Amino acid sequence: MAKILVADDEERVRTFLSRSLVSEGHSIVTVADGQAALDHLAAHAASLVLLDIAMPRRNGLMVLSELRERQDGTPVVVLSAVTEVAARVQALERGAVDFVSKPFHTAELMARVRRHLAPVPQQREGDQRYLTAGAITLDLDRRKVRLGSMEVSLTEREFALLAHMMRRRGDVCRRDELLSDIWGHAFGPNSNVVDVCVGRLRGKLVDLPVETIRGVGYCFYGA
Repeated sequence: MAKILVADDEERVRTFLSRSLVSEGHSIVTVADGQAALDHLAAHAASLVLLDIAMPRRNGLMVLSELRERQDGTPVVVLSAVTEVAARVQALERGAVDFVSKPFHTAELMARVRRHLAPVPQQREGDQRYLTAGAITLDLDRRKVRLGSMEVSLTEREFALLAHMMRRRGDVCRRDELLSDIWGHAFGPNSNVVDVCVGRLRGKLVDLPVETIRGVGYCFYGA
């Protein structure tokens, strides 16, 4: 059973989500504004957050920024009636693992919740637990990244993208391939979420050995 925090200023949305998630066997806490969400997460652990953007006191983007500053790795799925691409990009840049537009289909949302609540795989044999290239080491079981002696905080999407490219080192990973494998069907083929995520990785990992293949995708060339 997962502990899920629902942050939305509409009571009917909170009630609907609570009923749907409880029927899936989860424990639910609901709050009506962004500050209440931050206060709750400061005091209690959560397995997942469902977060609206337009809320009083602190909006969803402000909540995401604050969680990133705290280095809180709780996965956050944004649920919003804001449909502009810029809003999606901002949410992902600030650490959201997914963005679902309102109105949404319940079955699709529950599938995405299950996906982001999927357990971390058990430890594998030998060195398959780790991916290493130069100074970068990924611990696939603990979902940790080290750059030399320093641990770097990545979102789930950033970690998944980096792991994918490192497994394919030396090969060109097409944008459509990365969209399909990392984001599923959350975004269309013209989305720039891959480029945004690569940009964030380059900002966090100095001298990241990833080459942009113009008009095609990206290639991890680290030894």
